Amino acid sequence: MSTSNACTVSQSRASVVRLMVPSDANFMGNVFGGVILSEIDRVAFITANRHAKTLCVTASFDRVDFLAPVQVSDVVDFDATLTWVGRSSMEVWVQVRAEGLSGTPPHPVAQAYVTMVAVGSDGRPVPVPPLALETPEEHARFAAGRERMEARRRTRHAT
Repeated sequence: MSTSNACTVSQSRASVVRLMVPSDANFMGNVFGGVILSEIDRVAFITANRHAKTLCVTASFDRVDFLAPVQVSDVVDFDATLTWVGRSSMEVWVQVRAEGLSGTPPHPVAQAYVTMVAVGSDGRPVPVPPLALETPEEHARFAAGRERMEARRRTRHAT
């Protein structure tokens, strides 16, 4: 694809905010990690779909880090940003922050890298627009994302 149809990082960015309720809790009273992972997957899909302008599927979850427990009644913000774009695949970085209803400041609780692949109606990968990088931080994230993608490929081919 030509660079004339390139999309910026900000054009695809997505954020989802969710109140954690008792049905999200595990036996410890914290929110299940799977609930957090599900929301990460959803916001990564929205970001990838905005960029690709077609349906996308999850190819992999990399480096999911749970940094702090999430409590029932926390308001949780899932912020997703594209870091790298290839021919049909995209890496989405999702940062997760939580804040208590009592006004406690937002604090990081998780982060993950999700690889999404754009697919056509036949379910096969299709090309996506290139990513237009605008800031030094975006250039640095893109380079790091390329390294992670190359590492994923090496790991896949080794197994």
